[in-house]
Amino acid sequence: MNSIRLSLGPFQGITDASFRNVFKRHFGGIDKFYTPFFTGIHKDNHAKNLQGEEIDPSCNDVETLTPQILSSDAEEVLRFAKQCKQLGYKEINLNMGCPFPRVANKKRGCGLLPFPDKVEAMFGRVFEQIDIGFSVKCRLGYSSPDEIDAIVPIFNRFPLSELVVHPRIGKQMYKGHADVERFKSLIPCVNAPLVYNGDIVSVESFEKIRATVDGRRFDRLDDPRPINQFMLGRGVLANPFLAEEIRADALECEAFDVVNAPERAERLHAYVLDLYQDRLRHAGGSPKVLGRMKELWSYLMFSFDEPQAVWRRIKKTNALKEYEEAVEWVFQTREFRSPQVPLSPSESAECRQ
Repeated sequence: MNSIRLSLGPFQGITDASFRNVFKRHFGGIDKFYTPFFTGIHKDNHAKNLQGEEIDPSCNDVETLTPQILSSDAEEVLRFAKQCKQLGYKEINLNMGCPFPRVANKKRGCGLLPFPDKVEAMFGRVFEQIDIGFSVKCRLGYSSPDEIDAIVPIFNRFPLSELVVHPRIGKQMYKGHADVERFKSLIPCVNAPLVYNGDIVSVESFEKIRATVDGRRFDRLDDPRPINQFMLGRGVLANPFLAEEIRADALECEAFDVVNAPERAERLHAYVLDLYQDRLRHAGGSPKVLGRMKELWSYLMFSFDEPQAVWRRIKKTNALKEYEEAVEWVFQTREFRSPQVPLSPSESAECRQ
């Protein structure tokens, strides 16, 4: 259990460079971060969208960050890989999981999964030239969970550095529950290091999922295939202590005091203020930062009693001073609690990736 590795999945509009750097200042437990996806890498060198803080090594720890690309074009992926390597990165990740129709309808994200011939041609071209680690994040399929059965043999023909599987289909979006049993069925079939992603919102849900996907029950050429890599998502946005809690539970120690609510509230308050101030600095004081802070609060509200009251107060702010006053109101009047995160974002109209 001590050997578990935890990563934080990418969220467009939330887990940018400011978020990652501030999060690491205040919380532990995450071994690896991923950037929200890049796309439109048209130039051979120095694409404009690869020159900002989001990818700049001076603003990121390249040892713990993997840049992600959303593309179905092998040449674009190769350009991205080349530029990321020049910046010092050791790996890139291909997004084959984004479920939004405007992406999937262009045969990108999980919209690639129903087209194994296209995936095979793309991977064949990429692996002819790529000289950096190449990992994939995918779903079970777009329309059917069986679509992955035709894709896994293709994945196995190439040396993927890891395969992250979110066991939902694209048409589910984020509704319902992740199909943990279907993920388990993939364990003896996949050659690449396998990473589980989906519905880890508490220590209890982590333990339940980990027990279900324990690959040591499978015999495969004397390889016990333990699943020890897990990607966290909205559970961390709602409860930034989650990775620490999982690790403390894994070590069976009291390294993290889960009952010390006042101290936790104090740490959370400092984190929220630090992130806000960091984003303000990078935005030159522009109130545009409120959009990204509200995105985070659509999850963070679950760390307090009456989360919908918290969300209503934060959501209606339109000026910096209003937002600052709303945050202080939350921490002064609402009770901090162990987050009760909905297992499905559909359970809250305000939750979204």
